[in-house]
Amino acid sequence: MSSASPPEYHATAQRPEWSVLPARLRTAVAARLGAPVVQATTASAGFTRGFAALLHTADGHRAFVKAAPHAEQPHLVDWYAREAAILNRLPAGLPVPRPHWSLWEAGWYVLCLDAIDGHTPRLPWAQVELSATLTAFADVAEALADPPAELTALGLPRLSDLARDDILWWGEVAAGREPVPPLPAPARGRLAELVALESRLPGYAAASTGLTHGDLRVDNVLIDTAGAAWFCDWSWLCQGPAWFDLVTLLITGYAGGLDVDSRFAAHPAAAGAPDDALDVTLAALAGYHLTASTSAPPTASTHLPAHQRWTGEQALAWLSHRRAWA
Repeated sequence: MSSASPPEYHATAQRPEWSVLPARLRTAVAARLGAPVVQATTASAGFTRGFAALLHTADGHRAFVKAAPHAEQPHLVDWYAREAAILNRLPAGLPVPRPHWSLWEAGWYVLCLDAIDGHTPRLPWAQVELSATLTAFADVAEALADPPAELTALGLPRLSDLARDDILWWGEVAAGREPVPPLPAPARGRLAELVALESRLPGYAAASTGLTHGDLRVDNVLIDTAGAAWFCDWSWLCQGPAWFDLVTLLITGYAGGLDVDSRFAAHPAAAGAPDDALDVTLAALAGYHLTASTSAPPTASTHLPAHQRWTGEQALAWLSHRRAWA
């Protein structure tokens, strides 16, 4: 296990405050909420620069609102609109904030969601919060194993294609098209093995007929006041195996010294996974994050490279430990 400290995931966001949004936009949002906004608490987790805040209105209601300007952040507008379409079609009863409405005003797209009274889990994980998260994710994975037709009709991307296009980077490093990222001693000289491992991910992902969240990080989890877990930010839902999400979630557990190997093996989402699915995913994620950490788009939080570097390091450390690389 690496001794590096994890990012402060509850405080990574760099977002505009409610008060600096265009007046026309604030007026339109208040009109849809049905009362003036008297308090706005900006979301402190996440890595985009989009507006996201818990809004309190004069009549005592609350709502979580996301917004982005199309001219400056068209990708965020696309993500928020895609999330709205997905959330409207997810099976009922899942621990997922549901959308209330969306609107365009002053060149901004706005999405209003349920307000969840909760907090981002702190690292290292509290055992009770990780257990609650894994239990809730089992329900999500079961519901998405055979997704409703209205959801798949959205034409969701395939994880197998995303892997080939954007996730697999060790092959690029081996070919000399990307620089070799800093590697810990156990992983040095293992480039051929890393390439071989990551190359299996597209085939494994293509065999799945279910759906995967695609971005199940600790900052996309909320623990509510009753101790139950909720899952947020559904823009990256795609066709793929649930065990991929399980790995992305458990990387932070490995960093905290927890027995994540047994948690992966025992989780329903890992049932039927190829024997080396965990190692294959760790290899792919290590290469992706370590390569991506060398730069960040100007529309992202400046904390993003640190998150990617730390995540890549933890994925590689976990993989090295599992494969007894010394």
